[in-house]
Amino acid sequence: MTADAGGEGAGSYLRDLPVQTGRALGRLARAPIPAHRAAARRRLQRQLALLLGGGALIVVALMIAVDVPVITMMPTRGAPQLWWARILTEFGKAAYVLWILAGALLVVLFVLPASRGAWRLRLAVWQTRIALMFFSVALANLAGELLKALVGRGRPFVGGKADAFHFAPLSLSEAYASLPSGHATTAAALAVAVAAIWPRLGGVVVVYVLVILATRLVLVAHHPSDVLAGVIVGVSVALAVRHWFAVRRLGFEISPDGRVSPAFSAL
Repeated sequence: MTADAGGEGAGSYLRDLPVQTGRALGRLARAPIPAHRAAARRRLQRQLALLLGGGALIVVALMIAVDVPVITMMPTRGAPQLWWARILTEFGKAAYVLWILAGALLVVLFVLPASRGAWRLRLAVWQTRIALMFFSVALANLAGELLKALVGRGRPFVGGKADAFHFAPLSLSEAYASLPSGHATTAAALAVAVAAIWPRLGGVVVVYVLVILATRLVLVAHHPSDVLAGVIVGVSVALAVRHWFAVRRLGFEISPDGRVSPAFSAL
């Protein structure tokens, strides 16, 4: 009887796994729920207009007046005393962040069919949270990589001197992949996603982003305008991803004025 029960349990799990996976994907792809959707869209449009429009002006201003003076003040690239920056900057590396989030998603995916009751609900909540963080970082980096290729901005001192306007569009070269900063994009997207889920962690994630930005500058990997551009891309995409989740009632609720707030009991 024990062997039969175990076999039935294994069979039930294998049947439930693709069902749960399909349901998770279906929730992400389902049609938006109408309630307050228009107000949320208008609010997102205003936020993105301010971020992208105002941000672009500030980026250009930094290129003109700030980039060269700042990077010429930085320590020599590769200096031994910058060991701490080389360690801290890895916490903003997209590949590491995405692998961790993807691994966490897989763990929840495989454990969820075997869980029951309150544990099943908790795991479903975490599945939504991790998916929000994963897609925010992944799509932000995709947008950032496309922008890097189109802009083709030279990294600091490429060409032998400090030049804020050294460009080679569509070169697809690492030397000309300075804008936007990928680490800044990752940090900002992750920070917005985390703060959307846990608003009380807003201060913590701001410190995290500032640390990552500082490491990219002291390591002479980017200009100040590059890291600001990365923040703009990361924040913009993460807000759009949060909106996608919210209008499908995946972990968020929308108030009549279009404000989005966490409501992870609503799955």
